Amino acid sequence: MVHIRIENWNAVLKLVLHPDLALGEAYMSGDLTMVEGEIYDLLDLVFRNLGAEEAPGPSRFTRALFRFVLRFVDYNSPEKSKDNVAHHYDLDGRLYDLFLDADKQYSCGYFETPESSLEDSQLAKKRHLAAKLALHANLKVLDIGSGWGGLSLYLARHFDADVQGVTLSEEQLAISRERAAQENLHEKVKFDLMDYRSLKTRFDRIISVGMFEHVGRKSYSEFFSVIHNLLNDDGVAVLHYIGRTTPPSETNAWILKYIFPGGYMPSLSQVLPAIERQGLVVTDVEVLRLHYAETLAAWRKRFLANKERAAALYDEQFVRMWEFYLAASETGFRYQGLVIHQIQMARDQSALPLVRDYITEVEEKLKERDLGHTTADALDAAE
Repeated sequence: MVHIRIENWNAVLKLVLHPDLALGEAYMSGDLTMVEGEIYDLLDLVFRNLGAEEAPGPSRFTRALFRFVLRFVDYNSPEKSKDNVAHHYDLDGRLYDLFLDADKQYSCGYFETPESSLEDSQLAKKRHLAAKLALHANLKVLDIGSGWGGLSLYLARHFDADVQGVTLSEEQLAISRERAAQENLHEKVKFDLMDYRSLKTRFDRIISVGMFEHVGRKSYSEFFSVIHNLLNDDGVAVLHYIGRTTPPSETNAWILKYIFPGGYMPSLSQVLPAIERQGLVVTDVEVLRLHYAETLAAWRKRFLANKERAAALYDEQFVRMWEFYLAASETGFRYQGLVIHQIQMARDQSALPLVRDYITEVEEKLKERDLGHTTADALDAAE
């Protein structure tokens, strides 16, 4: 049962004219309250019926105007990119401790079974990505958008890789460097506060997880040109990002304003041509469908269990904003065509084995290691 109350006619008018923005704002401000059920239940009801279609009515004109305006403000320069990252990722680090796993993986997990926990899925995600990199010892690896450092440290720990992680978040940078020092991996893993476009060194492997959504459509050719130029001739790159199964569509206005300014989730039809134009060979594409919905469900439940602590860090309005963000994102992956795309690419089509069995084989070796069934010698995916 879902029962809502809208407190005033001004909120009703905004909901009619621009529901994409007004629904979240009304919940944040208290103009929309839940009498029965939670905000997730309302969004689940709406999007289960609406799917990926646009809502009918006057809001179609508002969306058309919104799309027109975005055409002129859609380039994320290095300066704008840093500001966008700071808006979300430089929040109080204790906030993320309320709902993330212990490794602070703030991206889609990989649920190998329906019974997998959040911790299981995030560890499986790192295995899955590491296997696609086809690593062997002593390679130079670049992690673009390295977050709190968990994946970079994993690659160094299991493959004896020399990893450089780059981020635009000062909060994440400090924690990443602290973690590398604590694990005595600071000689193998270096974290820097810099834009990926400033890099000049070439690498054997490049990984980017959850960062491409912040690049901006006008920067796709620039992004893949940098990847091409930074990869060694026999190098391999893996890109993991939020995409969509639908034709290209704009990011939700509320998400753009309050959560991820400058963010965009592309269709494959926008990404693959940009890769091809830069002379890179697409060697593998995988679509993870409901994995992020399950990840977000776990985050949402943990956040709600700790909402008093979140309110102590910020305030009640922030708690409602964050709850709406997690609920809207989860329903987006369940009903509105959002998925995860993992794209593997290389400069030379012979850089990888002819069949993808090596991915499963390396994952199994890593799983044995993660479960403590093997020694800590560096893995060699080229065996």
